[in-house]
Amino acid sequence: MGLRPGIWLMKWDRPSAAGRRAAWLAEPAPRSWRAVSLLVLLGVAVSTSLRPNWGSDNAFVVKAADALLSGVSPYEDKRFLYLPSAVLMAVPEALVPRELLRWLLPLGMTGLMGIGWWASLRLFAVPLCSRFAVAVPVLLALAYKPYANLVLIGNWTAVSAAALPVALLLAHRRSWVAAGLVVGLAIACKPMLVPVGLVFVLARQWRGLAVAVLVPAVLSLVGAVLMPSPTLFFTKTLPFLFQGQDAYALPWDASPIAVLPRLGVPEPVAVVLAGAGAGAAFWGVWRRWRRPDPVDGDEGQLRLAETAAMVMLAAFLVSRPSFDHYLLVVLPLLLASGSRPGSMPRSPWFWLALVPQAALVPWPPELAHKRRAFRDMAALCGLAALLARRALRSDRVTLGPVTTAGSPPRTEPECAATPAASASRTAF
Repeated sequence: MGLRPGIWLMKWDRPSAAGRRAAWLAEPAPRSWRAVSLLVLLGVAVSTSLRPNWGSDNAFVVKAADALLSGVSPYEDKRFLYLPSAVLMAVPEALVPRELLRWLLPLGMTGLMGIGWWASLRLFAVPLCSRFAVAVPVLLALAYKPYANLVLIGNWTAVSAAALPVALLLAHRRSWVAAGLVVGLAIACKPMLVPVGLVFVLARQWRGLAVAVLVPAVLSLVGAVLMPSPTLFFTKTLPFLFQGQDAYALPWDASPIAVLPRLGVPEPVAVVLAGAGAGAAFWGVWRRWRRPDPVDGDEGQLRLAETAAMVMLAAFLVSRPSFDHYLLVVLPLLLASGSRPGSMPRSPWFWLALVPQAALVPWPPELAHKRRAFRDMAALCGLAALLARRALRSDRVTLGPVTTAGSPPRTEPECAATPAASASRTAF
């Protein structure tokens, strides 16, 4: 009997498998890993530049800037769906020769995604040179189809994918006005982050919210003054956008309102189902914001990231269109949150939700090309459901004191009892 306390302590001090994996991922990546990561990202960008359909989405914005420089209203083109401020942002691109833009645009898309990943890592205090930080971009570039699509078409969703983590990092550091400036500039480029204003409301950061509203409003006013017939934005562009565009965008639209009717569901029923899902998600936003993080050592980063991600996913459920690359706005934040015990990436269900958009899965022809929106909707609804479940659950993990025979009181979980596991919690 005298040996039993010693045996218990040996079992207590033994690091868990999860703790060992976290500690290994938190260690500095070898230089070979960093070189491979850089080569993969550059390879995707270069291969994109050599494809004939590079920058197809970016071309609409550049065409709008060309129209402005020619004295024509950008909204004569029904494919230009952004605010007047976006035309001003696109003028520098319109002045760059096309052959040079062919190489600069994919690199710019890659750089914007890199900024979003850097800010996500900083938010969760993950070492920038860790194995985790270096491996995830390679995983996205090779195995996640929306990443390659985003770099290929040059959609300005990449601006929002960079801006949201940067804004949350600033908000976590109590610089809400600067966060509002970042969100406002992103909205001026593409009004995708408008729902993030709800995070400012929940945090009662009215100055930051005012900046986020005024920046795109002022820039849009300047753009409207410089262009002919700016009222076409209200009389032509907004009605076209609110009806979900047309048959050109329908095959790629992953919103339930667009996909469910293609599966035989009546459109009114699809609208009700999508609205109910979005309503549940917004209810989860409020619940998640009110529930403090039970994770030891977390200072609110997880709550901030998951609340913002849920706001965006709720908006994607009812907005039309919702394309596959929209999830890249929230995915870097969710992946970086894997450094926190109990976070979504530590559940196999999170990775299962991303499988429909995996690039390496041999999907049958019925779910490829113009029917891939079915898979994209499954990924969108899966992530939204997982986040809503986390927000609406009532159970909370509490860390109470634990005592064993011959040992001092402890208030930490088993994986924190060894130096390796402790380092994984603080460094990763």
